[in-house]
Amino acid sequence: MSLIERAVSRLTGGDPAAPKAGTTAHPGAPAEPREKASTIEALMERSDASEVAHAASAVAPATAEAAPAAPQRPQPEPVRLNIESLRLRGFVPPDTNEGRISQEFRVIKRPLIANAFGKGVAPIRNGKRVMVTSSFPGEGKSFCAINLAMSIAAERDHKVLLVDADVARPSLPRELGIQTEEGLMELLLDDRLDVEQFVLPTNVEKLAILPAGRRHQQATELLASAAMTRLLEQISVRYPDRVVIFDSPPLLVTTESRVLASYMGQIVLVVEAGKTPREAMKESLAMLDGSEVIGLVLNKATGTEGGGYGGYYGYGYGQA
Repeated sequence: MSLIERAVSRLTGGDPAAPKAGTTAHPGAPAEPREKASTIEALMERSDASEVAHAASAVAPATAEAAPAAPQRPQPEPVRLNIESLRLRGFVPPDTNEGRISQEFRVIKRPLIANAFGKGVAPIRNGKRVMVTSSFPGEGKSFCAINLAMSIAAERDHKVLLVDADVARPSLPRELGIQTEEGLMELLLDDRLDVEQFVLPTNVEKLAILPAGRRHQQATELLASAAMTRLLEQISVRYPDRVVIFDSPPLLVTTESRVLASYMGQIVLVVEAGKTPREAMKESLAMLDGSEVIGLVLNKATGTEGGGYGGYYGYGYGQA
């Protein structure tokens, strides 16, 4: 009979050496130990430590394996933006206050910043989250998102995090001339990862970038998941002094942007002058119904002075 069988037999009264219930031990015989509460207790009196350990492994219930630790990653190196190249292509570096484009973005950012930090007409839930989108590709949403981020980076008291949320066709690496591989998608796929390990500091002091990451066929589902909610909360805790600008996919050609809009406090809808159909703009606004603040930016307007990327000359801003 094995060690475990003898112990179990003893507990159930099958051990011939154990006194039967209702009987007493022979006078002068050593007192039998009390009935054991478990097999392990019985074995401890009859076995050495190695036997107990072996038996314990045999009778103890299996325990769940501990979750693997998050992979260790080095802190990202700062990326260097070519400021002069950006300037020549119509972008507005934060150290520039001259020019029509710079002045227009200074006007556009003011209500956004006021809403973000509770200084607007009314409190805005998630006001620090600003989504920049358009109805169709090519209307200049990424251009506006970058310039808005650059303009906010010129603020004395606030910083900005620019998130490439156009996960199907990310354009920030191309526009900014930087190389990126991992980012938003990887954070949504593995909630053990730390957002700080993917946020890229830049040579623009108050501007940081979170790339889109690798493409994923279930991008919409990932953006709509609890992982996205947790990530946004993590960003809010880690970067409380930042306005977070999301360069979103176009509204009428993807489903990701509609999901993103549900998390946002403020939305900037870019409209290309002379090209975006009125009905398309109405349809886009209908998709954003329920958003507290929707700003309209008229891009590539003609008949005004100025120059640069496609001619960003006109703007408009309103609260829905």
